[in-house]
Amino acid sequence: MLVVKCVDVRDNFENLCDKVFNGETLVISRPKNENVVMLSEREYNEMIKARRNEDYLSVLDKSMTEVEEGDSSQSPIL
Repeated sequence: MLVVKCVDVRDNFENLCDKVFNGETLVISRPKNENVVMLSEREYNEMIKARRNEDYLSVLDKSMTEVEEGDSSQSPIL
């Protein structure tokens, strides 16, 4: 993980983008600790996919718990 000041990002943007693209995570430090994290699109997509999978698995767990506790109902498949 790289930590860089905002001013240094402006001066080295292309080089830092190359590093991020190659798997490095970049934290851009800003005043008042309002930092920003820069990551590659590939890493971002993996993170979103993991979050969606987690949400889906949570729904499945809830449904399984309802079935096990007898709190479920049957609906005809249309």
